[in-house]
Amino acid sequence: MKNKVEKLKTEKKKIAAIYARTSGYSQRFNYSINEQVSSCLRRCEEQGWIVKYVFVDEAKSGENTERPKFQCMIEKANAKEFDVVIAWKLDRICRSLVDLVNTEREFRRLEIGLCSVTENVDTVSALGRFNFRNLASYSELEREIIGERTKMGLYGLVKQHKWPNGTPPLGFDRRKNGDLRPNASEVDLVNRILRMYVKSKSFPQTAFLLNEEGIKTKKIGEWTARAVHDIVTNELYIGRFNVAGFSDYVREFRIVDSRLFRRAAQIRTRYKRGNAKRPPMPTDRKTLKIEKVFNRYTELLEPKKSHATIISH
Repeated sequence: MKNKVEKLKTEKKKIAAIYARTSGYSQRFNYSINEQVSSCLRRCEEQGWIVKYVFVDEAKSGENTERPKFQCMIEKANAKEFDVVIAWKLDRICRSLVDLVNTEREFRRLEIGLCSVTENVDTVSALGRFNFRNLASYSELEREIIGERTKMGLYGLVKQHKWPNGTPPLGFDRRKNGDLRPNASEVDLVNRILRMYVKSKSFPQTAFLLNEEGIKTKKIGEWTARAVHDIVTNELYIGRFNVAGFSDYVREFRIVDSRLFRRAAQIRTRYKRGNAKRPPMPTDRKTLKIEKVFNRYTELLEPKKSHATIISH
């Protein structure tokens, strides 16, 4: 195979690498990968290029270049294992104009061309490079317009007091149309967490006490100081709806007494006023922390049998 590739190079036939990408799992079964690769293969056949690699990143965002197969392609490019990279469309390689231009510049330094099937771009020639920069600029403009439309749609949604994603805060359920409705059992838990915090005056201690009781977060996980902080500081619980730059008072969302919320806020900011000292860590939490550290180091020191399977490509 190696001799065949070397022979093809001496005959001036280009060695090509195909790159294909989908940006989300919903694309995996649409036109996506199969059609992208098929189109690239047809173009390579028309040009007389020999395809050596097909790099596929499934359900990977093009916002940056931190994609497994993309990085693998860059490694092969640095080893000069092919002469041209071909993709169905430029935005499959990079969505960002900066990343796209930098990638093309790096390919040019390595004397590797960049080709787009649908946009008729081939950076091997000066005219092709000119077209590439124009199309890259257009791709960036298109991405920004989509971003602006998304923000407008989101703003229109929150103006109706609808929750913009599928994970509402603890204390609420989200209906299919985006409306929030208080969840009675979770409302009781939110108020209890605030009272626990007011009493303990500590985010970590409140999290510790919740975990000791076996109470789970909304995502079925252990409580952390950060998770408690998010509850104690969420103004939605007193009816202040602040989402995506839109702010309004919604009485139906008020599930915590304002006096309790203000008391928690006073405790939270007491150190900033300089008139309070931080209390020592409670003995029960300190003991548990020491035990966890001890167990962790014990696990690291104990020899373990590996059950990992090594897969080579």
